Amino acid sequence: MEKALYLTSCFHHTSARHLGTPTSTDPSTIPYRILTSLHFINTNTRTFVLNSIRKKKVKKRLFDFDRRSVLLATMAGNEGTTLNSDIRSGKMIFEPILEEGVFRFDCSADDKNVAFPSISFEKPKVRDTPIIDVGKLPNYVPTFECVMGQQTVNIEFPPNTSFYGTGEVSGQLERTGKRIFTWNTDAWGYGPGTTSLYQSHPWILVVLPNGEALGVLADTTKRCEIDLRKESNIKLISPSSYPVIIFGPFASPTDVLASFSRAVGTIFMPPKWSLGYHQCRWSYDSDARVREIARTFREKDIPCDVIWMDIDYMDGFRCFTFDQERFSDPKSLVEDLHQNGFKAIWMLDPGIKKEDGYFVYDSGSEKDIWIQTADGKPFVGEVWPGPCVFPDYTQSKARSWWANLVKDFISSGVDGIWNDMNEPAVFKTVTKTMPESNIHRGDAELGGYQKHSHYHNVYGMLMARSTYEGMKLGNEEKRPFVLTRAGFVGSQRYAATWTGDNLSTWEHLHMSISMVVQLGLSGQPLSGPDIGGFAGNATPKLFGRWMGVGSMFPFCRGHSETDTIDHEPWSFGEECEEVCRIALRRRYRLLPHIYTLFYMAHTRGIPVATPTFFADPEDLELRTHENSFMLGSLLIYASTGKDEELYQTKHKLPKGIWLSFDFEDSHPDIPAMYLKGGSIIPAGPLYQNVGEANPTDSLLLLVALDEQGKAEGCLFEDDGDGYGYTKGQYLLTTYVAERQSSVVVVKVLKAEGSWKRPNRRLHVKLLLGKCAVIEAWGTDGELLQISMPSESKVSDLVSDSEKKLRIRIESSKHIPDSDNVSGHKGTELSGTPIEMKSGDWVLKVVPWIGGRIISMEHLPSGTQWLHSRVDVNGYEEYSGVEYRSPGCSEEYSVIERDIEQAGEEELVKLEGDIGGGLVIERKINISKDNPKVFQIDSAIVARKVGAGSGGFSRLVCLRVHPMFNLLHPTESYVSFTAIDGTKHEVWPESGEEIFEGSRLPNGEWMLVDKCLGMGLVNRFNIREVYKCLVHWGTGTVNLELWSESRPVSKDNPIKISHQYELRSEK
Repeated sequence: MEKALYLTSCFHHTSARHLGTPTSTDPSTIPYRILTSLHFINTNTRTFVLNSIRKKKVKKRLFDFDRRSVLLATMAGNEGTTLNSDIRSGKMIFEPILEEGVFRFDCSADDKNVAFPSISFEKPKVRDTPIIDVGKLPNYVPTFECVMGQQTVNIEFPPNTSFYGTGEVSGQLERTGKRIFTWNTDAWGYGPGTTSLYQSHPWILVVLPNGEALGVLADTTKRCEIDLRKESNIKLISPSSYPVIIFGPFASPTDVLASFSRAVGTIFMPPKWSLGYHQCRWSYDSDARVREIARTFREKDIPCDVIWMDIDYMDGFRCFTFDQERFSDPKSLVEDLHQNGFKAIWMLDPGIKKEDGYFVYDSGSEKDIWIQTADGKPFVGEVWPGPCVFPDYTQSKARSWWANLVKDFISSGVDGIWNDMNEPAVFKTVTKTMPESNIHRGDAELGGYQKHSHYHNVYGMLMARSTYEGMKLGNEEKRPFVLTRAGFVGSQRYAATWTGDNLSTWEHLHMSISMVVQLGLSGQPLSGPDIGGFAGNATPKLFGRWMGVGSMFPFCRGHSETDTIDHEPWSFGEECEEVCRIALRRRYRLLPHIYTLFYMAHTRGIPVATPTFFADPEDLELRTHENSFMLGSLLIYASTGKDEELYQTKHKLPKGIWLSFDFEDSHPDIPAMYLKGGSIIPAGPLYQNVGEANPTDSLLLLVALDEQGKAEGCLFEDDGDGYGYTKGQYLLTTYVAERQSSVVVVKVLKAEGSWKRPNRRLHVKLLLGKCAVIEAWGTDGELLQISMPSESKVSDLVSDSEKKLRIRIESSKHIPDSDNVSGHKGTELSGTPIEMKSGDWVLKVVPWIGGRIISMEHLPSGTQWLHSRVDVNGYEEYSGVEYRSPGCSEEYSVIERDIEQAGEEELVKLEGDIGGGLVIERKINISKDNPKVFQIDSAIVARKVGAGSGGFSRLVCLRVHPMFNLLHPTESYVSFTAIDGTKHEVWPESGEEIFEGSRLPNGEWMLVDKCLGMGLVNRFNIREVYKCLVHWGTGTVNLELWSESRPVSKDNPIKISHQYELRSEK
């Protein structure tokens, strides 16, 4: 009998159950492109389906090809093999573009013709124009397969190749074993296994075993799967047709990123004040509160340059308005902030309230610039103001309209603008965004008239571009500063970014280093996390440690969510406040170095923050090191674990000379600093804000000699704002140092720019290691000689300094570890979840709040299935039919924890008192006999039910309530066969459904993700389960199991036993 064909449509808004005639002129919407992935049982089925699908003729956009293109196609050796009319495969054709060592690959000449214009390239024609007289051939030629409108690209590399980049991604630094999907998503509370965050960068930095590197760009705006699960192999899957650009191999990763930046553009030159510390909260709800925050920073002598205004400054969340009671005079507020050395940044979201009489809505409607539904009407979606319409930034007239609104807006004294919610995020929908069938009437150079599925990933970038251009219109003498949550390759040309709505956990502190570095390796050097975590309450130790690391990130901002405790630097006690003060003072002293790095990033595409292995790309061990990073030649070594002590562990350093130093401010909660031998970095005096600096202030040079006794470094100086530097109004100084016998000579090697060197004092610290230095003073621009003491004297200096450093560390006031929870028998309740790792699963359990499971990661697939934070959601259990009835928030005791052997079997038994003499017992077990499955056995048990009640408790119901994360909401559904034999598919549009009686699943139901080709199977005992409930939320689904409702006694508890397993559907 013919076996069933399973169809998936991971990359198109229309699923296999909604096949129909396309209504737009988008050439990508022909029927055979709707089915984006096939799972075949046998060849006969495959042939039948391929031959039965009608193909619709489309008019292709043709481009001229010169003879060079044909020659290069021949050089590639194979334009592809046609298996039948719908399947092609082979090696990709190629041509050199941009510069030597950069190649564009396409599946065929026809595919090259129909590829959409590049939005990632700063100059799109560069991607489409081959260069001539290039004799070099590519080292790596991808292979492709095109099936039913899906283009799959494979690139093989040598063993021990390492992967990085992929943009804004959580989890590990080295990406082997990971799979992500580029689909900009409002990912509040994301975890290490989340596969789609706020930005999309279909870009991989490849580091070969010998330290050489290359970059791979899938130049498509559509949803793209980047599959790195197979060692030393890249697989890219996205709708046809898109080119792949390979940069290199080049001698080093830095060379690859410099070449990449010449294609996609470099970071805008940030105003210097934007590199200071930023203080933010959702929300400082009045101008009085903003003034109080500013005043407290100055009173406490904590450096800060910027205060941010979240959405509550607006009148009813209407963009470009101010609340007339709480922010009645924004100009006066900004003037006060400016007088005290602060800048002001204000939020603007894309959702415009649909309200007649609101000037923004009226003017946008008049110009007809809203995104439309498939039937040509303005799309209306719910966001903060209520029903909203959304500007179509793919149209030049919409970008101009927005830019002029921004131009008028900054007349109120706005120094910078924050673009949030621009994935775009939409409330009350399972996808968290607008329908992919919505229509953009885009400019021809961007791709023209297309569905939202084509422009979704670049929506935030185009909004940031419009905002940036509006700020330039408003004041051409100032550099714009824009922060965007959503982005794409090339967003750095217009905006900085941050790592989104993270959590106040140690895990997120640790991840923040890798996330910032990955963005830098993807072309976006100006980024940072919400220091302290956005969601949840930080503890003093967590906040202080995070500020220590965060103060060294390129973008440095503290931010926290509404309804959390205060998260300002002084909010966690004196010890934490002092750590924050030290950390931020250190940042301000290093601003001359950081600003110089940004000039290099802006002009040359060199990253600001890089992984430590950049100092020695051949060191395979360093390639996975996540506790340190580099700012140029400055290495920052941090402690990101709650129980890790920085000075009690050995620091893994690259080969060569690395000299530790400080500003006599070392502290156990602040990272250690090392300077690479052969380097000179500039530093300055201490300021409270960047505006206090003066060119005549003394200049400090930190010098670390290499094995040859030499060192070199740069300092860039200009006005710190404006565009004078583009006209030569700057000073770029290269300093050198060289040991000549017993003297070290420090001098200016060369200088660029028209600025005259300031008359200032020069202070040089020659680093010896262990924070020991030899100091000398002179005049900047003049030769300075430093007499070197004897080797024995140097040894004594280092020894004495090491003793002082140890005393300084030991005498430091440690931040109290105040987040301990009172312990119970057999458990660790220190605020750190219990981790169960065995077989295919890693689970994290929080005993002290509901005994909940907050993480459920499947190791072979790298997928995270639970949507949770520590205090809510995830896997919960209730003792009644009411939502969040007792059981989900009580403190549980850990009765037993058995680890038979790490990696083989794990068992945890919990018990929580739910009142009335009742407890919930829960056993979680991953068996070595069946490591693909984990089992949960739960029960409501009567412990102390009084005799007056007849030994029976109140009426209870055991309600199992897991909240699962939907990685691909529109392509996920629940499937099961009921007791009566009927088959069911429950899709998100159903909202909520209850199944009981004969419609109850017959002991098993499955959450299917068609994009992943996987299903999460939940098996249960139908004698124990009386009702199953499916509830679809925003990007989530609950699959609940309910027991019967009845009293319990000691001899008659209520039980539910069930298990989870991930099953491949491919």
